[in-house]
Amino acid sequence: MKLAAIDIGSNAARLLISEASPNSQGRMDFTKVNLVRVPLRLGIDVFSTGTISPKRAEHLVSTIKAYKLLLEVYEVKYLKACATSAMRDAANSTAILEDVRRETGIDIKIISGQEEASFLYESHIAESLDKSRAYMYIDVGGGSTEVTIFNRNTLVHKTSFNIGTIRLLQQQVPEAHWQNMKDIIKQQLKGLGPVTAIGSGGNINKVFSLSKRKEGKPLTLDVLKDYYKEFSSFSVEERIHLYNLREDRADVIVPALQIYVNIMRWANAEEIFVPKIGLADGLIQSLYGEITSI
Repeated sequence: MKLAAIDIGSNAARLLISEASPNSQGRMDFTKVNLVRVPLRLGIDVFSTGTISPKRAEHLVSTIKAYKLLLEVYEVKYLKACATSAMRDAANSTAILEDVRRETGIDIKIISGQEEASFLYESHIAESLDKSRAYMYIDVGGGSTEVTIFNRNTLVHKTSFNIGTIRLLQQQVPEAHWQNMKDIIKQQLKGLGPVTAIGSGGNINKVFSLSKRKEGKPLTLDVLKDYYKEFSSFSVEERIHLYNLREDRADVIVPALQIYVNIMRWANAEEIFVPKIGLADGLIQSLYGEITSI
């Protein structure tokens, strides 16, 4: 059974196509068939003007048209499409998504920060980890950061913060937002003992790739601090050439590391695992649950 998810974020739009099939233990495995990413950068408009410009809206419609063709080629029957922080904040989001629906037939739902955190939890990232420990899942996007806390394999807390890479680039994050994040994380982790971080998002995936760590091995907080200092010492243009980064990755990787480092410091987390999963994976899991419950 082929399933697909579309995730319209503040920095990029992603289409994930997965094949769902039972493994030898009878549990469902979700095998990635294709993942396409288009850097729409909706947050550039929204976090400075409050609306999405006609040009970016047109790019969004064109992107979804292209995704629809791929869905047809792969013969995908089931789709779940969601939009996050930039669309939540855009005054003209309803009209734009209506244009998308009219042009493509694809209905994109704007989800809240709490719903976003819930879909991330759907990816079941804690299932394969030590069930006696506390874990903190950090998903850094362009417009928001979702933090989900597990203890002994049980969901303890989930929060969405309006702190993201595009917002930071545009200096749209007041100090009070950082303080609020710090206070909530410290409060929710009180009494849970040592916590291990789990990171998702394109930026932490890129750092993991650059680190040459073996799959399944964590990055340390010190390594993230070192990369933050190293990247910060170069211009965006220099980062593109020195690290072979796309332009839309080279500018956001520094604020992304700032977020990860701050959260890990406040949580006293020394390590972060990078399983290379994200919102689209959670949407696929949720979609499968909806299909099988009918």
